[in-house]
Amino acid sequence: MRPVALILGASGRFSKNMIEQLKAAGCETRAFDRANQNMKKAAEGVDVIVNGANPQYPQWKRDVLPFTHQVIEAAKHANATVIIPGNNYCFGPGMHSPIGPHTPHNATNELGVIRIELERLYKTSGVRTILLRAGDFIDISASGNWFDLIMTTKLEKGKLIYPGKTDVPHAWAYLPDMARAAVQLLEMRDQLNAYEDISFPGYTWTGNELSKALTTVTKQNVTIKQFNWWMIRLSQPFWSLAKHLLEMRYLWETPHWMDTTRFDELLPDFEATPEQEALKHAISHLPAFQLSKPISARQHKSAA
Repeated sequence: MRPVALILGASGRFSKNMIEQLKAAGCETRAFDRANQNMKKAAEGVDVIVNGANPQYPQWKRDVLPFTHQVIEAAKHANATVIIPGNNYCFGPGMHSPIGPHTPHNATNELGVIRIELERLYKTSGVRTILLRAGDFIDISASGNWFDLIMTTKLEKGKLIYPGKTDVPHAWAYLPDMARAAVQLLEMRDQLNAYEDISFPGYTWTGNELSKALTTVTKQNVTIKQFNWWMIRLSQPFWSLAKHLLEMRYLWETPHWMDTTRFDELLPDFEATPEQEALKHAISHLPAFQLSKPISARQHKSAA
């Protein structure tokens, strides 16, 4: 029988990439309709739950942990493996790289504390869980992340809007690669620990390195323009998202990259998309950099 995956947040950036990669690997995917379905009922008969649901920051305090409890109960009911995309929110501004499963969870800000508790709930639940942790996302289409929503908005004019120190290493993940790796990990889930905290290697770029790479990709000189954080500060009284963007600003000031030890142990033959190819796809939503051929992300074929 084909493996069956229940997809939470099916319209979100991680889940959309997971759907493509799961289907390429021969899996059946079912999108969860939060408005009209009971999760425990929807999870019956599934092998995997992909938790790509991610509410807007202002709704995290209200929604994230109750939803986590629902996912855990549904996974227990179905005896399913849960896979979740992890981030670097747990660690706080004093974090030291490389980031891996032994990095202390020292965040004290609201979003960081919520993520710490989310991970604790999965780790202690007894549910087979794969947390694939990664840096900021780049995608093959505009999907509302820092890269396409802020940083590349002036790229056609040769400017990269950068939100941090330009000489500080920053972790990135190309979503088609991350999803492909996630599917490979799911295929070996029975061989893994009950709870796996795995850092996805991705790419590590300083702002200067990213502008240089984009100069090569776009065939034009790309210079850096600093992001105006003062506008975010001024908008706090009337924009609820602003305070959360400010509390996570330290990720652009603190050098960080991923510890690949566990990933390399489990997927030693994984081939990442070359950096320039990933960037070419990531800016293809901009009219000046559209690709002549439709984008076809690398797909993982099931070994079964």
